[in-house]
Amino acid sequence: MAMLVSGCMGPSSTHTQHVLRLRLAGEPSVLNPLLITDTGSSAVASQVFSGLVRFNEHLQLVPDLATHWVISDGGKRLTFYLRRNVTWHDGHPFTSRDVLFTFHTLLDPRTNTVRRSDYMVNGKPIRFSAPDAHTVVVTLPQPFAPLLYRMGMEIIPAHRLQGKDINTDAFNRHPIGTGPFQFDTWRPNHYVKLKANPHYHGGKPRLKTLLFRIIPEYNVAKSALIKGDIDILEGVSPLDIPAVTRRPPLRVVTYDEWLYSYMGFNLKNPHLSNPLVRRAMVHAVDRTVMVKAVLYGHGRVAHVPISPLSWAYPRQVTPISFDPNTSLSLLKQAGYVRRQDGWWYKDNRRLAFTVLVSKGGKAGPKNAEIMQRYFKSVGIQLTIQQMEWQAFLKVITGPDDPKAFDLCILSWSLSPDPDAYSIWHSSQYPKGFNFVGYRNQRVDQLIESGRLVNDQATRARIYHDAFRLIAQDTPYLFLYYPRTVTAVNRRLTGLSQPGPAGLLVNIEQVDTK
Repeated sequence: MAMLVSGCMGPSSTHTQHVLRLRLAGEPSVLNPLLITDTGSSAVASQVFSGLVRFNEHLQLVPDLATHWVISDGGKRLTFYLRRNVTWHDGHPFTSRDVLFTFHTLLDPRTNTVRRSDYMVNGKPIRFSAPDAHTVVVTLPQPFAPLLYRMGMEIIPAHRLQGKDINTDAFNRHPIGTGPFQFDTWRPNHYVKLKANPHYHGGKPRLKTLLFRIIPEYNVAKSALIKGDIDILEGVSPLDIPAVTRRPPLRVVTYDEWLYSYMGFNLKNPHLSNPLVRRAMVHAVDRTVMVKAVLYGHGRVAHVPISPLSWAYPRQVTPISFDPNTSLSLLKQAGYVRRQDGWWYKDNRRLAFTVLVSKGGKAGPKNAEIMQRYFKSVGIQLTIQQMEWQAFLKVITGPDDPKAFDLCILSWSLSPDPDAYSIWHSSQYPKGFNFVGYRNQRVDQLIESGRLVNDQATRARIYHDAFRLIAQDTPYLFLYYPRTVTAVNRRLTGLSQPGPAGLLVNIEQVDTK
């Protein structure tokens, strides 16, 4: 059922001075950063919590809850010096106890987190200790290149969660953080409301309220933007740019993202476990047409699981071209027979799949419809199943083995550090982000090696090899790297320069005219 703009948009927008209204494309699942697996939840939690470090608008690491840090012992010891006089939203002082509690909880096997591997080095946990209330020492079994990036993990309050069940505590829907905004209200299927933290260590926000309106349907969100019920809309269809820019309060900005879209193959599926079938499906789709039809040229075809913005992107990539004749040849080679009805069969089983797509998005369903036509042209049947976001997440990220899906269409938002352990290492199935069940021993070794080398040129060579191997194995049908089209209300001031870090990097400086 489409969400109507009137009556479902949240609090009245009559008085909107110092109020920033944003769109969430799906209902958040949880607001505890240790447990989050979706971007909607992360978008809210990132304003409530802080990490020891953060990215600036140039994607450089800068201090946050830490004032500075020192690396010693050949990279095996990092000492973080914490800000003093930082308080939680309930007034309780922030100390090193909170940092230790956060990382010890992450490493606790009882915590339902997909981020545990980020703090393990070759199976050994990183150790965290605190000689005093404002110093944290991180000790590694060996150098670990991604660690500084990992220290952006948002810190949770020990005084609130010590001795509680982290997975089920009410805190997960009523969080307390140290970030620029503090939790106010969560009305399911309508909005999440945050209010300014007057004691924020980065400076009191100029905004009084941050309102996340839950609007799954793109067209409903576009109408809300035009009516003035939301201030920023990411992922604007290029076809809608003229309609948006005709509205005097609105402007459009475009920029590259650290992101790629893909269709994931469930490698435990009897058909999809065969690499010939997967490769045939990749050859069957003209992705240049998809970039034009879905992105209207605002993007480029993807071939590997890393952004072209990254220093780890392999410059020499052999793409899998659009070649339907090769698709037919590969299916025949895989032992399939094409019958008079036009479909391929093996052991009396039709080559047929269901692709899961999240409801409300514009690109996902359109991608699925285009691929459905391409697959049909080579004799592969594709059924499209749209699901509510939380149900979708439950299917693909749940602990089941095998998982109850054939194909899924998603995007990965990437970190500037190319460590791909959580997505591609075989240990991250079924309870991690490797939900397609990818397994390649050589890739495992390369990913492990890439974490242990600090020299960027050496790491780049390692990841070039790993990403090429992944591409050859075709665990995904890589679709494209989109270029973001974002509409912004001109009443907003203090936004960051358009770029991969987004427009709200320094949220405390944002305000309304």
